[in-house]
Amino acid sequence: MVSVRIPTPLRELSGDRDELSIDASTVSALIEKLESECPGMKSRLCDENGEVRRFINLYVNEEDIRFLDGVSTKLNDGDAISIIPAIAGG
Repeated sequence: MVSVRIPTPLRELSGDRDELSIDASTVSALIEKLESECPGMKSRLCDENGEVRRFINLYVNEEDIRFLDGVSTKLNDGDAISIIPAIAGG
């Protein structure tokens, strides 16, 4: 099981939960399981090609998956996953 921190803008999809425990072996599997538990989550996180949207950052234990193996990044029991939407402004 991994712990997934849900940011405030996505909590409407998670039943207002700020953290979920998900059993997944890769980031890709995690996204699919999030979608089955929280319908609509995948389209908020991924584009039509299944890649993480450029304005969404996913971290596994504080490491950006873009610098690991992307959605193929392996997950281990106890890992902490953070979903961080980019914030625009000026």
